[in-house]
Amino acid sequence: MSVKVAFIGLGVMGYPMAGHLQQAGHQVTVYNRTTTKAECWAQQYQGAFAATPKEAVTDAELVFMCVGNDDDLRSVVYGDNGVLAGMKPDTVLIDHTTTSAKVAREVAQRAAEQNVAFLDAPVSGGQAGAENGVLTVMVGGDPEVFARVQPVMATFSRFSQLLGEVGSGQLCKMVNQICIAGVVQGLAEGLHFAKQAGLDGEKVVETIAKGAAGSWQMENRYKTMLAGEYDFGFAVDWMRKDLGIALDEARSNGSSLSLTAMVDQYYADVQALGGGRFDTSSLLARLDAIHDKK
Repeated sequence: MSVKVAFIGLGVMGYPMAGHLQQAGHQVTVYNRTTTKAECWAQQYQGAFAATPKEAVTDAELVFMCVGNDDDLRSVVYGDNGVLAGMKPDTVLIDHTTTSAKVAREVAQRAAEQNVAFLDAPVSGGQAGAENGVLTVMVGGDPEVFARVQPVMATFSRFSQLLGEVGSGQLCKMVNQICIAGVVQGLAEGLHFAKQAGLDGEKVVETIAKGAAGSWQMENRYKTMLAGEYDFGFAVDWMRKDLGIALDEARSNGSSLSLTAMVDQYYADVQALGGGRFDTSSLLARLDAIHDKK
């Protein structure tokens, strides 16, 4: 069944996600801060674009968002030209941005004041997952609202899970990023050690990848890491944003995230090397830089 939807934010994730919605037969209107990108999307997918978030959501049953951070989210939701200024009662606002759980609850409360439902629904799978329509969606909100939205989200995802009340999706995404941080650091140290020990890195990975040491990161990133190439996915700048959110939440709930805090500082070292736009596997570049100084 075709649904009239709006999509706010056409970054490396939002652009293809909105495209999948349009290709699935939904009526999609997009908004992006840089209008030329919205125009390009509309031309590529034969959809529509609007000059403001408010205009984009006119008559939309579902409104999807995928922007940068808490402040970006507030900028497109609130104000005279924000999405809440244009949404009608009994519609649903779905946020795929990775934000704090606090802002998710804040937006949900503001939306409820005008009878608009809200789901926080951060995604995992990276740019490739968005382009291939195989994202994982972690959702917080009302079960009935999730059931209404899930078939539409399935156009760009292969799995979605309701974790609990609003904010739960963001908390799950924090767990996701915490786990990734430790895995990438372990892989970086392993490849660094192999190199220093005079081993053939590719043969090492071929040997250990199918055992307990194997991971998505190892399978998809070891070759580019060994080649010193770090332009393949989620940027360090964004990972530090996400880890910062997790560390803030940990201070609130009493969690001990010593490894996460350490890896966050290692990513700060990568930024200091000029690698803010490197992908997250660039933790190996930090180790190489340390070795080169010796």
